[in-house]
Amino acid sequence: MKLQRRRFLQLAGAAVALPALSSTAKAESYPSRPVRIVVGFPPASATDIDMRLVAQPLGQKLGQEFIVDNRPGAGSNLAAETVARATPDGYTLLAMTVTNAVNASLYQGLSFDIAKDIVPVAGTFQSPNLLVVNPSVPAKTLSEFIAYAKANPGKINFASFGIGSAPHMNGELLKITAGINMVHVPYRANPVPDLLSGQVQAFIGPMPVSISYVRAGTLRALAVTGATRSETLPDVPTVAATVPGFEAYIWHGIGAPKGTPPDIVARLNKEINAVLADPQLKEKFANIGGTVLTGSPAEYAKFVANEIEKWGKVIKAAKIEAVSAH
Repeated sequence: MKLQRRRFLQLAGAAVALPALSSTAKAESYPSRPVRIVVGFPPASATDIDMRLVAQPLGQKLGQEFIVDNRPGAGSNLAAETVARATPDGYTLLAMTVTNAVNASLYQGLSFDIAKDIVPVAGTFQSPNLLVVNPSVPAKTLSEFIAYAKANPGKINFASFGIGSAPHMNGELLKITAGINMVHVPYRANPVPDLLSGQVQAFIGPMPVSISYVRAGTLRALAVTGATRSETLPDVPTVAATVPGFEAYIWHGIGAPKGTPPDIVARLNKEINAVLADPQLKEKFANIGGTVLTGSPAEYAKFVANEIEKWGKVIKAAKIEAVSAH
């Protein structure tokens, strides 16, 4: 009887240990096939550029190709929904952005909850936005721009990639904090051609989108939206120097479907952070006005939660009507 009982306890103990061993084995063998990173924006967008810069060295480290899969549509909700419904095995990942944090409050009737259905894996990229204007705007500084906007309420049009996009939210935040009245002009495609022609006068968006035009002198940079000046454009002051407390970034990272094994999340986080530590990648990010965004999954999750709360408050204060997801 004692031998039978001992044998039973051994088998029971082995059964309890099996899930842990299975999870660890999965993480050690992961990935065994190509991994897809779903991007909710078109090729050549800031998110797409970042993900491609990260995907190649990440694939080299892990021995499998990391494929960037562009799925633009519905303000990146299409991509997020695709990943939320995917098998949680680490082979379908989401390119997370500030837009996902905004959408949590902006959209009604989504079939997923970004805070519950997507597991934050790792941050990758962070960049201040850049306030640029067409040279026809009679303002050389942010103070002059605000004064001009106050003297001409409703006459400045600011462009964005659509309702709820980072440039839209940045513009709304500036309107609230600076007390000015600007008209939002959402675009389905790139608004830069109209900005260059003077059809719209201002844009507060990702630095990678406009920095080349600033360097060429075809757009005028008035301010960056970070807490400090950008090393990429050190002569351009911060918005906060004129409008205290103003701070806004674009950011990117990687998320996975809820239920993805923690060991796989941990392995991805470790390898992504190793990729971000490469001086050559840091230099590439610097060339487009950004820095690496590193940390643990828990730190990235807290960062995302803070962004969801922040932009939810802006949407409420600006009285931006929620968009139907249907």
